[in-house]
Amino acid sequence: MTQHEPRQDRDDRWAVRVATLDELDARTAYEAWRLRQDVFVVEQECAYPDLDGRDAEPGTRHVVLLDGVGRVVATARVLDDGDVQRIGRVVCHPDARGTGASGVLMRAALETATATAPQADVVLGAQSPLTGWYGRFGFAPDGPEYLEDDIPHTPMRLRR
Repeated sequence: MTQHEPRQDRDDRWAVRVATLDELDARTAYEAWRLRQDVFVVEQECAYPDLDGRDAEPGTRHVVLLDGVGRVVATARVLDDGDVQRIGRVVCHPDARGTGASGVLMRAALETATATAPQADVVLGAQSPLTGWYGRFGFAPDGPEYLEDDIPHTPMRLRR
């Protein structure tokens, strides 16, 4: 896989970059992992092993949303689970929430999953209060709610 150059999304406030771990420059990787830590571990008070080994898998693509000065404002990862593409670690900086950044990020993650495996379903584990938001992108609940790190989650699937 070759590195994708940042592209301007329809909303020119942000650029989207898609890359494997090896293609990410050190500063971008640091900012992405720092954002995940700040939101998931600190803000949501979930002590969990964020660096789970999946970031470095050859089929993993990191979707990074950069603002006008090159700061990481949102990120997600797309995992190749063989029969499905899995979107996870979806996170948006508190300063960028409510600006449309999360929608730009999710559309880019879906484009990435579809480009990799056009016929594969796309799955994710949504924090349950966000199932309606993910539903706007075509995801539907796909199983019973479960607790992950004491936060209710709902498995969701976008069928192809």
